[in-house]
Amino acid sequence: MLRLAQENSTWGYRRIHGELLLGIKVAASTVWQILKDAGIDPAPNRTSTTWPDFLRSQADALLACDFFETRTVNGTRLYVLAVIEHTSRRIRILGSTAHLTASWVTQAARNLVMDLDDAGRHARFLIRDRDGKYPILFDAVLTDAGIQVVLTGVRIPRMNAIMERWIRSCRRELLDRTLIWNQPHLLYALREYERFYNTHRPHQGIDTARPLQTLPQPTTDQAAATRLDIRRRQRLGSILNEYHHAA
Repeated sequence: MLRLAQENSTWGYRRIHGELLLGIKVAASTVWQILKDAGIDPAPNRTSTTWPDFLRSQADALLACDFFETRTVNGTRLYVLAVIEHTSRRIRILGSTAHLTASWVTQAARNLVMDLDDAGRHARFLIRDRDGKYPILFDAVLTDAGIQVVLTGVRIPRMNAIMERWIRSCRRELLDRTLIWNQPHLLYALREYERFYNTHRPHQGIDTARPLQTLPQPTTDQAAATRLDIRRRQRLGSILNEYHHAA
């Protein structure tokens, strides 16, 4: 093994595994240790762009999507599809349905493309998991619009962590505190949360900014700070609260 590893620093790893196809099983970590002990650096193709590097370099043109489920008071299961922009954290609720069909999901993709065009937003990649809810036409619609679909690894939800984190926030701040009567009521509540999330709620991931609203200028006058008139606006029966300066 050591002789094989020393033959070529680029192909040593592959040669070792190739020889072991004769019936000997060994962990990849063992092969790595052999190469390390032999003073052989990792091959160039194993020092390529990592997933975090890809996310950072393509953030401006990166979208992510996912499905999540909720139930009405009578037990009806409803499916929701949402998309988030990595850079701005802007969320888009593409819709909700009780009957998840290929045509519904495909139409949601078309709606997303039209919404991006109307907003003058250009995206190059969309991250999604390998859920069977996505039909072939979903990817085809996005590909025709110049958006490449990037699949996450098997059982690696952290590859879509920003989208997963939004779903967690939506559940904790809205769905876990609301009795959903039916599909129209769910869509209404989600639209309210979408507006709240995009225009008011601060996001730590973008320095407490909001996706669609700039931060106010900080108050430097201490005297003025003691005379602030802050008003509260309630949404969805006080489930969501917005605070702003009085006019």
